[in-house]
Amino acid sequence: MASKKSIRFYNDHIVRAVWDAELSKWWFSVLDIIGAVNGQDDYQKNRNYWKYLKAKLKKEGNELVSGTTQLKLTAPDGKKYNTDVIDQKGVSLLAQAIPNNKAAAFLDWFTYSDNSIDGQSRKKAYTFWESNIIDEDEIGTVAALQKIHAFIFGGLYDFAGKIRTKTIWKDGTLFCRAEYLQANLRKIEVMPQSTFDEIADKYVEMNIAHPFMEGNGRSTRIWIDLIFKHSLKKCVDWSKIDKNAYLTAMHASTTDATYIKALLRGALTDQIDDREIFMKGIDYSYYYEQED
Repeated sequence: MASKKSIRFYNDHIVRAVWDAELSKWWFSVLDIIGAVNGQDDYQKNRNYWKYLKAKLKKEGNELVSGTTQLKLTAPDGKKYNTDVIDQKGVSLLAQAIPNNKAAAFLDWFTYSDNSIDGQSRKKAYTFWESNIIDEDEIGTVAALQKIHAFIFGGLYDFAGKIRTKTIWKDGTLFCRAEYLQANLRKIEVMPQSTFDEIADKYVEMNIAHPFMEGNGRSTRIWIDLIFKHSLKKCVDWSKIDKNAYLTAMHASTTDATYIKALLRGALTDQIDDREIFMKGIDYSYYYEQED
């Protein structure tokens, strides 16, 4: 039943979810939601809170309790444990049962996040696993990156898959000027991609180029994973790379790629056919783009 796993992030707190193919819906970890709402990372405190709240709701005859089930979810130690989970309706009931104003903010985020451009494109990114849109001889090309971008953002941005014609910058970083972009992309495309260092260098250069108006990081992280899989039979387990460490390393990579290379090398895995690794990668990739 648990063919898909997902991780959502609310104020830097993880909310784990698992897909129920039989019922076609997501189940969400109760303890994660409680921790996210209360800003609490202590597992035992969240467990005690839920134990108290669950008993109270049961006494009141609240339907949330009867709608709660248990599924195995992966814990921070890498092991799977039975965990209380609820569906989307249950999330709303739980938020209403938590007596503080933070619950309303969480519910607003939960309701909105899947309907935003990020939420819609992330759903599309999940399905990239089965898409087979990239031919083997296209891996590492600009055309492959354009296909990835068009797949994820098609119908959401009118520039999906299109190389930008305007100069852009972000957080004080000026990316490749529009008038030089096409020539720069041609140079990046023919860069070698046989070794780890070559692939990492190509990734850094593509980030500096930033070929799209928006969605560069999310597309390029899938792009580099395809190269790693093709050339090294490896991929990046993005869940092993801290958000702030990644952002700092990518910012520094415009002049020194040492830091980002260390992060990527430390997160490489040979589990290239593991769907859960891919799904977690998408979740973390989108998390990197969330503003604090």
